[in-house]
Amino acid sequence: MLAALGGAAAWPLAARAQQAERMRRIGVLMVIAENDPEAQPRIAAFLAGLQAFGWKDGRNVRIDYRWAADDTDRMRAYATELIDTAPDVIFVSSTPALAALGTRTIPIIFVGVPDPISNGFVVSLARPGGNVTGITNFEFSMGGKWVGLLREIAPRIARVAIMINPEAPSGSSFLGPIEAAATSFAIEPIRVPVQDATDFEHTIEAFARELNGSVIVLPSPVTQFHRKVIVALVARYRLPTIYPYRYFTAAGGLMSYGVDVLDTYRRAAYYVDQVLKGAKPADLPVQRPTKFELVINLKTAHALGLKVPDKLLALADEVIE
Repeated sequence: MLAALGGAAAWPLAARAQQAERMRRIGVLMVIAENDPEAQPRIAAFLAGLQAFGWKDGRNVRIDYRWAADDTDRMRAYATELIDTAPDVIFVSSTPALAALGTRTIPIIFVGVPDPISNGFVVSLARPGGNVTGITNFEFSMGGKWVGLLREIAPRIARVAIMINPEAPSGSSFLGPIEAAATSFAIEPIRVPVQDATDFEHTIEAFARELNGSVIVLPSPVTQFHRKVIVALVARYRLPTIYPYRYFTAAGGLMSYGVDVLDTYRRAAYYVDQVLKGAKPADLPVQRPTKFELVINLKTAHALGLKVPDKLLALADEVIE
């Protein structure tokens, strides 16, 4: 009788332990292509973050990946596929990918979304208020910093083309700080809309017809996806250009200043861990970026005939030679 009672008492504990150790599911929707050089480092950073909290793919969590390669139709289809798998949480990169999900019930953690409030994803940063939270990837005031850095490295510039994707609403939030800073330096700001690869050559060629031009490339999936094309074109027309991410500079761009992308992926793993442990996105404040990096490509500077000031080199987090 006692043995029977002991067995009955132990069963709920065993059942609870088994339930606690069930395989969890994470859906991952990436805006870039799987063969993009940035893809695997980002996923590696995310997985390292998860492992720090005890989650390992194939052991206690199953991760389903979808790679949209900046294709809107594919992004929507993959979003539907992930939702249909009924994951415990979805991890998503970029504003378009987050918009494609559309679910109000499955918890979502984002990175790479500059303005989640204006896009209607959250009510406020402190109190997201729904099923979505994550880490923003920009402070819009850095638009003025981009202008100042360009002027430091190329003091003769008189015009700056602001390469903006009209379909990326957050891009307009950078315009105010950029244009104010440009005006203060007596630099003429010129908005240059680009939506696909066919726009780049025409717009850059037209802009380069006048002397003393420079370029600011605003963040968007289209500029990210076509970064090699952009870097090659501004090099051809000898336009000093600043970019929002390191990977543009690594691809041959002159200079970049922006958030450390891999750091946001590692930090996002903490929120995924919290959701898997029962937390609600509504109770997890949207985090601002905390780690920024200035990267300068000396080889490109020399090719443009620019001498990088020593004080700028001293400020750089990385110098590519």
